[in-house]
Amino acid sequence: MAPYIPHTEADVSEMLNVIGSPSIDHLFREIPESLRREPGSLNLPPALDESKLMGHLLEISKKNINLATTACFLGAGVYDRYIPQTVGAVISRGEFLTAYTPYQPEASQGYLQTIYEFQTMIAELYGMDLANASMYDGATSMAEAAIMATGIKKRDRVAVSGAVHPHYRQVLDTYCWSMGIDVVTLPHADGVTSSFDESGEAACIIVQYPSFFGAIEDLQAARDAATAAGALLIVVADPIACAILPPPGQFGADIVVGEGQPMGVAMGLGGPLVGLFACKQEFVRQIPGRIVGRTNELHGGRPGYVMTLRTREQDIRREKATSNICTNEALMALACTVYMIALGKNGLRAVAESSVRNTQYAIQKLEEAGAKRRYSTNVFDEFVLTVPKDATVVRDALLKDGILAGLPLGPYYKGMENDLLVAVTETRSKEQIDHFAASLKRALA
Repeated sequence: MAPYIPHTEADVSEMLNVIGSPSIDHLFREIPESLRREPGSLNLPPALDESKLMGHLLEISKKNINLATTACFLGAGVYDRYIPQTVGAVISRGEFLTAYTPYQPEASQGYLQTIYEFQTMIAELYGMDLANASMYDGATSMAEAAIMATGIKKRDRVAVSGAVHPHYRQVLDTYCWSMGIDVVTLPHADGVTSSFDESGEAACIIVQYPSFFGAIEDLQAARDAATAAGALLIVVADPIACAILPPPGQFGADIVVGEGQPMGVAMGLGGPLVGLFACKQEFVRQIPGRIVGRTNELHGGRPGYVMTLRTREQDIRREKATSNICTNEALMALACTVYMIALGKNGLRAVAESSVRNTQYAIQKLEEAGAKRRYSTNVFDEFVLTVPKDATVVRDALLKDGILAGLPLGPYYKGMENDLLVAVTETRSKEQIDHFAASLKRALA
């Protein structure tokens, strides 16, 4: 079957004449002959019609783990939380789904207002003065916060807890390597940072709340250490956890970042995600990305929304830019906005409380099945489970029973080959947890 190409030879000839090119091959003359391939020379399967192609793709998709039939206890930064139907209904509207950057405020008041509301709610959730429009994801938000801190403090060193997500720390290392900034890793024990002391003058101390292991960090101790070192305190905070835990702003955090995916964004295959970024008012002019402000019309006094404090260096003069963020995840930020509006303050708290109850029940049942908790520290909805054999083997065995058991920690932390990071959200039922425990007991036997 021939590929569907709508242009006739006459169409092609006319287009080539307009641009002054003798042939299509002439357009690719800069590509060396050795890198070119003749039509039909690639080892590709024959073309399919639309119906057969859809059937082929359906068969391929069956190789993926389907969370409609698999109970997901995997978290580690991306969580299986319930998404209200209103989220999809709103973000699929054409004016939102196809919109890009609202450079023209007179034509984008609706979108600008949603971003403003997003910022307002994130700032309130984190207990901070202000928040910006969405970043790329939690990892780049943390790295951008660290770079921002080095610029504020005029220091070329950052300290990050080893209990911060390893992927986040990898992104931080990449950012800092490119800018000649030293990264020091603080030790951790019992799932939390064990010491905030480090020999150099760090621009910031970074902790995660709850930690990567699900344990609740002592933010007051982190704040005291940062103050003593003359450093900023950066907290990577789970927004759902902040519905019941004291927000980082209550402890005097200077910058709070996080991943917004748990609030209305589907897990997908690891994306898209949405970064959260909030800070104190005094740092508003150093904030990366974009921020939407509210003002009033000169005539009539009606409220209006517009991007403000926006440096064009981030887009067009990259060598002078203070941030790598030059666009945003506005559609995913809108999903978060609709989610927070749909649930409200009480709804968010109910989601968090349900997650805590499910987690405590899961800990009890899984320990009865033969596993044990590695750490004794208080947790939110995630915990480290130690099993008497390689955690990867256990995870693979449980997949056959329709259970995605968690993240084996051996590849990330030496000496944790028998440990699983297990997440229990509000969507997990008693029956699923009981099934997990029964399957784990068989796997360990």
